[in-house]
Amino acid sequence: MRPAVATNPARSVLVAFMSLISIGTALLWLPFAVDGDHPGFIDALFTSASASTVTGLATVDISGFSLFGELVILCLIQVGGFGVMALGAITAFAASHRMDLGARLRAATEFGVAPGDVRNLLLRIFQMTVIVEGGVAAMLFARFLFDSQPLVRSFYSAVFHGISAFNNAGISLYSDSLERYVADPVVMLVVSAAFIIGGLGFPVYLAIARQVLPRENGSHGPRVLRRPRWSAWSLHARITIMATAVLLVVGPVVFALFEWTNPDTLGGRGIVERLLASWFQGTSPRTAGFSTLDIGALNEPTMLFVSTLMFIGAGPASTSGGIKVTTFAVLGFVIWSEVRGRTDVNVFQRRLPRRVIRTAITVALLSVGLVIGTALMLIAMTDLTLSPALFEATSAFGTVGLSTGITAELPALAHILLVLVMLAGRIGPMTFVAALAMRNRDLPYSYPEERPIIG
Repeated sequence: MRPAVATNPARSVLVAFMSLISIGTALLWLPFAVDGDHPGFIDALFTSASASTVTGLATVDISGFSLFGELVILCLIQVGGFGVMALGAITAFAASHRMDLGARLRAATEFGVAPGDVRNLLLRIFQMTVIVEGGVAAMLFARFLFDSQPLVRSFYSAVFHGISAFNNAGISLYSDSLERYVADPVVMLVVSAAFIIGGLGFPVYLAIARQVLPRENGSHGPRVLRRPRWSAWSLHARITIMATAVLLVVGPVVFALFEWTNPDTLGGRGIVERLLASWFQGTSPRTAGFSTLDIGALNEPTMLFVSTLMFIGAGPASTSGGIKVTTFAVLGFVIWSEVRGRTDVNVFQRRLPRRVIRTAITVALLSVGLVIGTALMLIAMTDLTLSPALFEATSAFGTVGLSTGITAELPALAHILLVLVMLAGRIGPMTFVAALAMRNRDLPYSYPEERPIIG
């Protein structure tokens, strides 16, 4: 009997996340989950959804929660982030059952496990999560101790921000996010490294591990390091790493160009501080959501550029949101091939199947429709102008969490709308692609071809 996730992955993933959000809402609604007056059911629901979908948008300051409430939020982040990678891998495996044998073997090789070995797959994801989060927490712990913070507080803060960073949640224990550390190279570089690694995706982790970790030399020989070979990596890993590297360069550079003289953001700061802030805020919008500057004070061109980064997101089967860098890259390859007059879309000496191209176009257009529709509804519900409404809608869809400061001021109906958009942004592209892969059917006939006029 085929498992439920293989029968309907979208329904299984949706039920899982809705259950997690419901449990989190119930716990955060308890009187002892907050210090002082309780914010209310809608705020508890919004906070639970934001943490479970590792978004980071907030209607209330996290400092208003008690230790119990903070631990609930931390657990929601961890379960939500791990669940994204796990469910992404499982749905990919479920979809592979509808593919031919060659495609199934390639999918198994991509994830580094035997076909159908979900248990081993989940174990690998768990191990990777613990290793990265533990390493990040250890470095932050040493930094916070050096800053003369109390031992217990340093440890708790390091663990919280390590989990939040790797899972791309963008939720901080501080009301100003990470603005107090804008000139601290250790915190800035460690946290940014954590959310960049978290955004690469589990298939890329395995591809890197297979290339750089030592292996046995023969049946009884010593373990030796192998020299990484770019050509031996899977097409998915190469596209993800290439697109990520490009965005990691373009993001900070463009952010610095637009904000270098803005007195409310980078202007007036020292050179090193400007460079650190540009690096962090140029990489964080791709899904992390931490902020070191006043986002509401950004120039209009920067707001549009940051919205674009939030829409793109990071790697598939990762803790990120957005349409994913592979989708964005495939669309770029399609345009490049069309401009050059090529019939096939070739990438790294591989030809992209037409189904992949159609899926990428479908995901991108549906995502554009969702973001624009959400922005229009926010404008209709409030007196917001286009720029902040579009920014908030994109942040919710991309599960980023950056905001111009309007989230708490929105009406309850708008908060419910954003909860639905965060949920759709978290599970939408992943489950939709898996559902498409499982529903592929070739008709036994074809109609006569006729071309409409384009352009």
